[in-house]
Order: sequence, then C-alpha cells, then structure tokens
Amino acid sequence: MKYLINDFQFYLSNERGLSKNTLSAYMIDIKSYGLYLETYYKVNDPKDIETKHIEAFLKTLNKKQISSKTQARKLTSIKAFHKFLLLEKEVDTDVSSRISAPKISKSLPTVLSVDEIVRLLEVIQNDAPLSLRNKALIELIYGSGLRVSELLSIKIKDIHMAQSYVIVRGKGNKERMVPISDMAVIAVRNYLVRGREELLKDKNDYMFLNHNGLPLSRVGFFKVLKKLALEASIDPTQISPHTLRHSFATHLLENGMDLRSLQLLLGHEDISTTQIYTHISQQRLKEIYQKTHPRAKGE
Repeated sequence: MKYLINDFQFYLSNERGLSKNTLSAYMIDIKSYGLYLETYYKVNDPKDIETKHIEAFLKTLNKKQISSKTQARKLTSIKAFHKFLLLEKEVDTDVSSRISAPKISKSLPTVLSVDEIVRLLEVIQNDAPLSLRNKALIELIYGSGLRVSELLSIKIKDIHMAQSYVIVRGKGNKERMVPISDMAVIAVRNYLVRGREELLKDKNDYMFLNHNGLPLSRVGFFKVLKKLALEASIDPTQISPHTLRHSFATHLLENGMDLRSLQLLLGHEDISTTQIYTHISQQRLKEIYQKTHPRAKGE
C-alpha cells in the first residue's frame, strides 16, 4: 500500500494544494494508519480494509488517551485517503464514510488585552537589527491578523507600503490582500532600511531573517515571542503566534467590525470559523463586567 500513500501525497500537494505543514500532518497520520493495518490485520491491499479496522484504530488512539481533537484530525486524514482510493478506483466503496468524528470539547482561544500588546511592543527598546525585526513581526502579525505561516513566508515583493497592504499566501496556497496598519508600515520600513541588510548574508527574498541571515522559522519566532512575553510580565505559557491573531480578531469585533469583513481579513473559507470570536468577545464582556460593576459580586 506504500505506493498508494505516495500517490496520495502527490495528490494532496499538487491537486489539493495543501500547505507544507498540513501535508506533513496528513502523511504522518496515514503512515501510522497504514502501519497499524499491516501490523495488526496483515492488510496490504486497500480492498481488504473494512470499517471495523478504522474503528479499531480509533479505539487504540482513545486507549492511549490521545485528545479528541487529535483523533478528529487523524480521522479527517483517513477519510481523505479513502475518498482518494475511491476516486482512483482502487476500491469500490468508501468504508470510512459512516464513521463519525469524536466530539471535541470546544475551548475558547486565549486573547491578550490591548494593554498586554502594548507592553509586548514596549519591551523592544533598542534599534539593533533583531529588535527592529521583532517589532516589525509583532506589529504585522497583530496589526493584520496573519497566520504565522503567512507572516514568515512574506517576501519583499509582497509588501506594498505606499498602498498599506501585503499579499499573503494562506491555506491551500490561496493569495489574499491584507491591509497593514500605520504602525506596522513604520516598523516594517525601519526594519527594511536599518535592520534587514545587516542580517542578510546571502541573497534571499524572504523579509524576516534570523541572526544567520536565513529565513526565520516558526520555532525561531515562537522563541522570540516567549522571550518578549517574559520581559513584558506576560505568562509565556499563554502566548503563541496564533494568540496575536486571536487578539487581532477579538479587538476588531469589540470595536464594531462586522463578522463578514473579519472573515475576509482572516482568510476563513467558512464564516462559522470566524464566529468563535463572537463567543470570545461575549466572554470578555462578562469578565470585564464582573471586575468593574460594583454590584456584580454582591458587594
């Protein structure tokens, strides 16, 4: 079945246009699924896979106390694989079609306050190349609500500072135009003029570079963010690049932006994904009320 898994990888990459990270997750899931079928059921031909085999695989995940969210993701990968097998006429039926995903307990994303965002920026004091880069990173990801993959894949040609927008490539390699705040334009310009050239070693077009002059990685940015959080007296366990995207969305909703406009800015295909931020705003409103109203606590 290995050759079919390789074909599936090609299909996901070239026909579905999945991002590198999503593709990697799919392949890890399918390879572990294939290994399970081969080890426990001696299944090498997709025609021999039965619904009960998939159910048994999911039960093993449950016994290992794998989270329901991870189980649901793995099932999504398996369902995509079986749809591919049907599409390629390797099987006559999709044995995964009747299996339901486990219920996921929904938790609201962590959001920083505007004050915490300001503190995060204020701890970047000097004009060293890395400091200029860090300020541009924070201003851009928070000011435009970018995904970390979108932020770090920005190239020089994608930034249009005179018109205050950036072209980013989101999920499925889809391009969209995102406005840039005035503060982000200033921070990016300072970094490009006084910081990036000092970091650059060999020619490359990526905007954000590490201290070796290479494109900044997700792990590298994660470490930068944790360090800044500590310096700003923000719990580093409660912050990630996606926290800044959540904060961007929540703050816009709190200031009156409509859901449809926010959906376009975030690059969500389905507006139901954007609706999570209405729940965050309601929760934050309750928290503010509890803290500030004199009779909220029965005092």
